[in-house]
Amino acid sequence: MHNDIHGKGKALHGRQTFRKFIHSIKRYWFLILFAVLLAIGSALLGVFIPKILGDMTNIAVDTYPEVDMDAIGAKAIIVILLFVISAALNYGQAFILGVVTAKYTGHLREQIIEKITKLPISYFDKHKYGDVLSRMTNDIDVLVTSLTQEIADISLSLTIVIGVTVLMFTISVPLTFVALVVVVLSVLVVGKITTYAQKFFVERQNILGNLNSCVEEDYSGQNIIKINSHEQESIETFSRVNNRLAKITLKSQFLSSISMPVTHIFTNLGYVVVCILGGFFVVDGKLSIGSIQAFVQYVSRFNRPITEIASSISVLQALLASAERIFDFLDANEEEPDMEPAATIDNVHGEVEFHNVCFSYDKKTPIIKDFSIKVEPGMKVAIVGPTGAGKTTIINLLMRFYEPDSGYITIDGVSIRDMRRADVRRLFGMVLQDTWLFSGTVEENLRYGKRGASFDELVTATKASNVDHIIEALPKAYKTEISEDSDNISAGEKQLVTIARAMVANPPMMILDEATSNVDTRTEQLIQDSFEKLTTKRTSFVIAHRLSTIRNSDLILVVKDGAIVEQGNHNSLLRAGGFYAELYNSQFNDD
Repeated sequence: MHNDIHGKGKALHGRQTFRKFIHSIKRYWFLILFAVLLAIGSALLGVFIPKILGDMTNIAVDTYPEVDMDAIGAKAIIVILLFVISAALNYGQAFILGVVTAKYTGHLREQIIEKITKLPISYFDKHKYGDVLSRMTNDIDVLVTSLTQEIADISLSLTIVIGVTVLMFTISVPLTFVALVVVVLSVLVVGKITTYAQKFFVERQNILGNLNSCVEEDYSGQNIIKINSHEQESIETFSRVNNRLAKITLKSQFLSSISMPVTHIFTNLGYVVVCILGGFFVVDGKLSIGSIQAFVQYVSRFNRPITEIASSISVLQALLASAERIFDFLDANEEEPDMEPAATIDNVHGEVEFHNVCFSYDKKTPIIKDFSIKVEPGMKVAIVGPTGAGKTTIINLLMRFYEPDSGYITIDGVSIRDMRRADVRRLFGMVLQDTWLFSGTVEENLRYGKRGASFDELVTATKASNVDHIIEALPKAYKTEISEDSDNISAGEKQLVTIARAMVANPPMMILDEATSNVDTRTEQLIQDSFEKLTTKRTSFVIAHRLSTIRNSDLILVVKDGAIVEQGNHNSLLRAGGFYAELYNSQFNDD
């Protein structure tokens, strides 16, 4: 009973996916319909050729020994014209579908990129990058390749089947029924096989996404893998996923490929029966030699499109499996829409207040508990605490990457939930622990937060962030290309460039999240000096494990288990001898 329900669920999901696919190509329906009509025209012209060839045979037999070559020549010219026109129509439909494929591929990828920008940060926290990339590359390639191939093949095959069936009935009704019975049996058997095979195609695409994730992680993490001598474990992990993919691929390909030989068995049996019965009919004078010749060719042509349709079913299964993964991604829940009309702040002072904020990532385990704090304009606020205390979560809530379960946050008295997310995020400049620079020049990276910034603004920002001399030392200075992984500059230099990028944007408030954790002591001092300039007269939030870097903060919030357990400046917290003093002294003693 369970399997039956599960099967119905799979079938229903498959139909839903197919409907979504049909809806997604509606803008190309006219071109596709025109291509289908060309394919039908090509197939119909080809259907008449065996009939004309049979007539040529009958003419030769009837006029023997003085064969009427003029009549045969006229028929031959018609056959040649039919071949040429059929080929031209076939080329036309292939060209049109090629155009549709290119446009549809571009449209799908644009949809995915647009979708990525609308997804909440929580989606990327829960899904592997490699799997998302697989949907955008491999799954789309499978989908559009199948689209081009199968629309043409199925249109041709169905037209041939219908046309051939009609002409077979005009030649011999009994022989046609024999051929149809064989086809029905073949379709029933193949249908059972392909239904069973569908689940393996879906599983194959999912495992392929996992495999891409393994490759992406191994490629980006080679330094860590080599440092920890983890090469063998990485190979074994990849091999497990790869072997699983190979097994599922073998099953899916075997079940799909078995459709062809099964169809051949039935069609060849029908072919034998038709030949035997046709021979008796010719001997009895019920059919002419030309007619049986044409009918045998029609049986061959009848079987071929049936075989192609059976083969197309496996391709359609791969298409639906890929389409399911693509549309699942496109149907993922997006960020809730911004409030309309949205609140705005004309002159930002930088007063930030958390009002009884509570938050949990899984709605079960509280991360932030009844968090309340008021930050006055221009204050430099440090947030410290052990790993997992909720420091970064506080920043995520402030930037509206996540929404509080209860409570609210205000900037200058305006609830950020009433503002557009983009407007909230434009109020802050962020420098993160995991620095990110894209492939492009240093100059282009610096302008990322302010596209219209002048070159003088860039130079002023790099000097203030103590990175100008580093950039000038590069081969082409500001025009130097930075690789995707920024492996031609050091981690500390990257961090200084990201600070300069924030300075160029010149936001009213700043956030530094572990920005000095990956640099040496000298670079850390450079970062501290540049950050002092950056935070002057700006409300700023600093998350740091190195407590020596936040001694000059106006306010230090000590967070533990999602709640503020202490607050004050560096000296007052040390005198209190509490949790902060314990953390600071432990680092000092370690140093």
